[in-house]
Amino acid sequence: MGIVRKTPSLQLLLNEFRSQSNAISVIELIKRLESKINKTTVYRVLEKLEDNGTLHSFLDSNGIKWYAKCSSCTKSKHNDIHPHFQCTECGKIDCLPMEIYFPKIPNRKVIASQILIQGECEICFNS
Repeated sequence: MGIVRKTPSLQLLLNEFRSQSNAISVIELIKRLESKINKTTVYRVLEKLEDNGTLHSFLDSNGIKWYAKCSSCTKSKHNDIHPHFQCTECGKIDCLPMEIYFPKIPNRKVIASQILIQGECEICFNS
């Protein structure tokens, strides 16, 4: 993580991501932290953490924004180009540790892409 002012709000949000490895929706983060910080601050800090290369975001099938920890990203480059998996039974979303290769598109520059795979997670599938 690059230089970010270490505020109490920042620490609260970082603690949410340290305590679990799955992605967390912005709605869930606001619910968890509503007694400690307001939702505007949640959005502002999440944006800073994403700009800084600490978190990456993606949209689920309902258009809700989710955040997950980056592995080796920096402020100037996000390296987390991978699909995300959403369980249709329990709703859990996590990052899939696999590389995705995009073909070159003539006369286009791809800056970002999102791949969301849906199905049953390992827990729901085996129960």
